[in-house]
Amino acid sequence: MKQRISFGVEHHQQLYPWGSPCALLPFRKSASPPKMITFDELMAAARNLSNLTLVHEIAVNANFCIKNEDFPQNSFAGTVKEIAHKAFWDLLESELNEDPPEYEHAIKLFEEIKEILLSFLTPGANRIQNQICEVLDADLIRQQAEHNAVDIHGLANYIINTMGKLCAPVRDNDIKQLKATDNIVELLRQIFRVLDLMKMDMANYTIQSLRPYLQHNLVDYERAKFQEILEETPSALDLTTEWIKESIEDELSSVSDELSSSPGADSSSKPIISPTLVLNNGYLKLLQWDYRKTFPETLITDEVRLQELREKLNQLKIIACVCLITNNMVGAAIADVPDFADQLKRISLPLLEGMNKKTFDLKEALNAIGVQICSKVNRSLTERGLPTLDADMQSNLIGQISHIVEENNPISSLIDKRIQFFMRSLLALPNFQKCMPAMPGGLSVIQSEMEFVGSQYASIVNFNKRVYGPFYANILRKLLFPEAPVGKAETETPTN
Repeated sequence: MKQRISFGVEHHQQLYPWGSPCALLPFRKSASPPKMITFDELMAAARNLSNLTLVHEIAVNANFCIKNEDFPQNSFAGTVKEIAHKAFWDLLESELNEDPPEYEHAIKLFEEIKEILLSFLTPGANRIQNQICEVLDADLIRQQAEHNAVDIHGLANYIINTMGKLCAPVRDNDIKQLKATDNIVELLRQIFRVLDLMKMDMANYTIQSLRPYLQHNLVDYERAKFQEILEETPSALDLTTEWIKESIEDELSSVSDELSSSPGADSSSKPIISPTLVLNNGYLKLLQWDYRKTFPETLITDEVRLQELREKLNQLKIIACVCLITNNMVGAAIADVPDFADQLKRISLPLLEGMNKKTFDLKEALNAIGVQICSKVNRSLTERGLPTLDADMQSNLIGQISHIVEENNPISSLIDKRIQFFMRSLLALPNFQKCMPAMPGGLSVIQSEMEFVGSQYASIVNFNKRVYGPFYANILRKLLFPEAPVGKAETETPTN
């Protein structure tokens, strides 16, 4: 019986979202001589990190799956692949057209097909296993070839029928197309194409089957696996240490500013810093991270997700700025229009799609948003028999919206602080799933989106604390209390 399989839409490149696994292992300069490691040790650590990232992705991403991806059209790699494949199949066709036919390449293909079909079988499928081995026995086919008695079409039909028994229902149409193909070379070519799809289906079914187990055991698995990496590559916490150190410096600066502004404060006393606040401040920095910098090692498994959240927050910030500017400048004209803020959001969203791409011209998009908003406001005023915005007012509104992109823009800075405040409040909650912090002023138009992004962000942070809490505790102890004796890593993460 065929197993019905449903699949997500994620690209297989998420297996290695950071690029080369080796690029992740930091070897930073320090005052003491660096520990020399062998190439084998380095590659072992890289493999561990690859496995760790793959397991994490399978467990936390319900849509994760393997998906075939061809080379871009007209790309060099795609052209080379196409030429090489065409040369191979042309050679096979010429050999089969000889008199008598030459079957050696075809026999090697049948051997490969046999191994692929056997890989699809579950333990105990002895009958079909024996049948595949008997029908696609290379020695037997060679003996038949010596007597020019190879039934190559019969072998191909057997393979297709066997594939039909083993494939997922989603491949039924591909099997039908194979049965309708007459040319033997094209048929073998298409058989391999469908076998590749079946291998992908099998991998995705395995992923689906593993997911519940991985989710149940993920914290212990990730912590143990990262400990292995750390033992093989002692520098594997350098970037994480630097990330926490920067957060401590931020907190020290903040406390110092508070002390200096408080009358009668003892400036000579050593400020006390909460490890939890330090860690939460570090997590907040990830929402403004410069992704040209290498990410902290303990957060690599969620780097793609955090970058996507950062980009979504940037988009939401622009929308909130647009709405605030519009309300400040023409609020009286639209005060009686129901859901006008949502209309502004619907105008802005399409024009901000792809705003995080390097080729995106944000100022041009903001100018287009301003023009559309002026048109929307004027249309609303006309419908109610009111005078439309004059040219100066329209020009001023469009200009204010276009200036959002400028550095230190006061509206942009204000909205950014309020978004940061909301996210900081979210991390301070003991259970964000039961209640959300109050939405700061100016963010009501994006409240539902902010709460959704905030929930995803808090989930990532809380899980990361559970896994890497012992490593963070040791780093924080060394940085905050260097005079204290060093012991084993704590087994609990700092809590709120």
